[in-house]
Amino acid sequence: MPDFREGQVSFDEDGHLERGKTPTVMNPNDRFALEAALQTRIRHGGRVSVMSMGPPGYKEVLREAMETVYADDLHLVSDREMAAADTWATAITLSAGIETLGEPDVVFAGFKTADGETGHTGPQTNWCLDMPLVTHVISLDIDEAEGTLRAKRLVEGDIEEIETVETELPAFVVADPEFEPSYRTAGERLTLKDLREETRARAENYEEHLTVRDHADINVDPDYIGLDGSPTIVSSVDPIPKAPAEREATMVDPEDTGAMQDVLGAMQSAVGDDAGDAAAAGGD
Repeated sequence: MPDFREGQVSFDEDGHLERGKTPTVMNPNDRFALEAALQTRIRHGGRVSVMSMGPPGYKEVLREAMETVYADDLHLVSDREMAAADTWATAITLSAGIETLGEPDVVFAGFKTADGETGHTGPQTNWCLDMPLVTHVISLDIDEAEGTLRAKRLVEGDIEEIETVETELPAFVVADPEFEPSYRTAGERLTLKDLREETRARAENYEEHLTVRDHADINVDPDYIGLDGSPTIVSSVDPIPKAPAEREATMVDPEDTGAMQDVLGAMQSAVGDDAGDAAAAGGD
């Protein structure tokens, strides 16, 4: 996803994000999906393949996913035909990319991106793949003998209401930010340690484990992806304000008792002013 922390975000004249000119970071919500995939890998074996759609610079995002959580292999779908895609065109592209991997037992997706925040891409990708869909997942396990997935999920995102659901495999899982991986035995925890070490070692030479595919490789018509395949129309884009480059600060020696007393007095004064404002508001 775009890195908004420094405000260095580039848009073209039509209001489309120029991802190739914008710094990127791994979407924080994707980490929960990766953790769910890693937990499944530890309990039931298999491989974890991580996929993204984006410009060539997204290779670094995939490397980050491999290094910080886990991946056996990495896949990037990327070419100019995919540029300016909305969530629907992105879903078509990703679903076609996933199909090149064969028939995965479980597809994991992040809850939503921190830039668009629509939460559409995962469910729309699933619609293209025609799998059972379980969203807002906070824990899960698989019955290999029965070929089923059992999950606990938040009801309409309400952390106070949880339901348990079961579905056949293959299945599509959207992990919720409340997801917490669970390793119940010493064997699972030892496997976690070993796999963490393995994935960090792989990440040092991540391009050896990376496959890049364009639209021809995944067999999609350019009319259905990128800008041409996107029904969303951007009406306007508001600039993101950039934080001031310099801030005033006064250095205080912690050994200087008088100066520290001044700092404490200023802090107490600020707290007192806030408390007074709150009291006045309550009185009204």
